[in-house]
Amino acid sequence: MGDPGKTSHDRRPRALIAVERGLAELRRGGVVGLRGPEGRVALMLAAEMATSDGLAELARLAGSTPVLAVTGRRVAALTGRDGTSDAVHTLALPQGSDDLAIRRLVDPTLGADAFDPSIAVLAEPPKSLATAAVRLAKLARLLPAALVAWAPPGELDEIRRWARSQSLLLVERDDVAAYSGLAARRLTRVSEARVPLADAEDTRVVAFRPLDGGGEHLAIVVGSPDPAAPVLVRLHSQCFTGDLIGSLRCDCGDQLRGAIRQIARAGSGIVLYLAQEGRDIGLVNKLRAYELQDRGFDTFDANEALGFDADERVFLPAAEMLRQLGIGRVRLLTNNPHKVDALAEAGVEVVDRVAHAFPSNGHSAAYLQAKRDRAGHLL
Repeated sequence: MGDPGKTSHDRRPRALIAVERGLAELRRGGVVGLRGPEGRVALMLAAEMATSDGLAELARLAGSTPVLAVTGRRVAALTGRDGTSDAVHTLALPQGSDDLAIRRLVDPTLGADAFDPSIAVLAEPPKSLATAAVRLAKLARLLPAALVAWAPPGELDEIRRWARSQSLLLVERDDVAAYSGLAARRLTRVSEARVPLADAEDTRVVAFRPLDGGGEHLAIVVGSPDPAAPVLVRLHSQCFTGDLIGSLRCDCGDQLRGAIRQIARAGSGIVLYLAQEGRDIGLVNKLRAYELQDRGFDTFDANEALGFDADERVFLPAAEMLRQLGIGRVRLLTNNPHKVDALAEAGVEVVDRVAHAFPSNGHSAAYLQAKRDRAGHLL
């Protein structure tokens, strides 16, 4: 008999489950343990969820003083130094730092105090536990920053007994690193229904559920696309503000409805509606970015000031949805050349790019200009 913990879709479901439980624990403000293959254990608390009780629990469990782990982007915003978000740095906390002081260090919308230049800032190796901690916070749709304290090393059985005695969840460092790629390929096609639209009456919506507990991705299938021919496809990241309530800060609503109209005129095609709000930083962080934009940041600088990449999206889920729909060749409706490259890298043949641009409404002028100048979007 096969291992009941394994499936044909993925050889490591237990690893996925451990990470998913860790994400839920962090969002509740709990402490999570991270273990490296060498036996070292770090205890982490998501920085934006820090409370006085949480800090006390972290100190009690670790028996050591925590440091603050942040992305290079956030270090650059705090210090004016160069930094990239793929490099995590640890900062020694000033003596007596409370939960509010910590949140002010990681959330620029709170109006951080001037950064003390005497604070030590150390670059972490790519495979360090501090790097994994920041990655886990980011996967939880929280600000990419974590309080990290190191516990004494020990043998695996000893560490597991100690964690159980403390009701502490342990997550393997390598599972955090592998999580995004594994989760993106574990989409389940769960339901579909005919949904006549104002601009495309012959439409059905197919729902795909990720096994990480995240939001469902949707395929809006107009007409009857021919899998033997290149299919007109739009990758559209969900935008609550633009798509649903008509925000004028972006062109997302225009892009979504315009894509459906254009596909209907062409006779058939697909809009993949991806659960990637705010270029995949999540709605709460997108609203934080909007607040920074009102202070003069452009859309990309705002994301980076929060500690994220300018664009956090990956398009492996889109490629998997197309695969399950039987589509291997597409005509991509986009002005973003990165989407063309990302789909091609994921194994989808992009036969050509179909232009997809809409004029500014006045409020969106700076946003559209930043997309052209900073991200190379085409006219």
